[in-house]
Amino acid sequence: MKKKVAVVLLNLGGPDSLKAVGPFLFNLFHDPAILRISQPFRWLLAHLISRCRTKKAMAIYQKMGGKSPLLEHTQAQALALEQALQSHKTSVYRVFIAMRYWHPFTAETIHQVQQFDPDQVVLLPLYPQFSTTTTASSFKEWQQGCTQKNFKVPTQNVCCYFDDQDFIRAHSMILLPFYHQAKEYGQPRLLFSAHSLPQKVVDAGDPYQKHLEHSVQKIVSYLKEVLGHPIDYEIGYQSRVGPLSWLTPSTEDCLTKAGKEGVPVVVIPIAFVSEHSETLVELDEDYYEYSKKVGIPFYGRVPALGCHPFFIQSLVNQVLNQEPSYCCLGTQNPCPKMLARF
Repeated sequence: MKKKVAVVLLNLGGPDSLKAVGPFLFNLFHDPAILRISQPFRWLLAHLISRCRTKKAMAIYQKMGGKSPLLEHTQAQALALEQALQSHKTSVYRVFIAMRYWHPFTAETIHQVQQFDPDQVVLLPLYPQFSTTTTASSFKEWQQGCTQKNFKVPTQNVCCYFDDQDFIRAHSMILLPFYHQAKEYGQPRLLFSAHSLPQKVVDAGDPYQKHLEHSVQKIVSYLKEVLGHPIDYEIGYQSRVGPLSWLTPSTEDCLTKAGKEGVPVVVIPIAFVSEHSETLVELDEDYYEYSKKVGIPFYGRVPALGCHPFFIQSLVNQVLNQEPSYCCLGTQNPCPKMLARF
């Protein structure tokens, strides 16, 4: 009898209506991995922040039709992954989706997985680069939910795949047409844009920044080999919230610099594998308008990986070639993948 494997795609989630924006924001900021303060102060602050940001966030989601498209994009990825896994006849694979801050919540997905009655569960985050604020938080939520439901089944955590060969190839192939288009305006600069993190989180041992840097280095090396010449590139961080010190340089600062130097820019959402507010509004609208303001001759935004065949193959790689679950889970213990490289 074939082994039954439940693959669970872990993602952030997004509001499915304008009414859901406020509750979604509260769930986000109430996560102890995001606001690292004790109760009841975390509840109070999450309530305050979500109330203050709801009106602005609603205007953003209004531009996208009144909701986030993230779930639909993740469903398409789940279907593509399940179809790709069907060729591996040794097991029966079913792909599920668990969102961290909106439906389908982790508890809902655990119930669905229980109905499937798998022999094994593979937790596969749609965060290629590990962070305590994303992957670790999702893992913890899953573990707590399984404990509450008394659901016990062998579970493998895929912690990160920032250097997977097919992940690198997917990014490289999808950005090349934009690179060639930008060359009509001069020597292009690749601007890899990622969601920022508070500096104190990175200083505490979170490997996110180093994972990002290594992803970028692998992509640039691949492109250099393909194109036969050095690549001009930079990493910028977007979506800063609050007064803390965050990772720098900001994406906006990188655009300012490119404007002063008069170079065309190709923006790559290196940490986002699906389209959502930070790509469709922040990158496509806000930074596009800013690029014109600072005099950038060409601004091209590369799509998120979505269902690109190489990216789906990268996900297949993770399901079939799982690494030890302890890899990045301790904030004080560097990812073993990084020890050999940095």
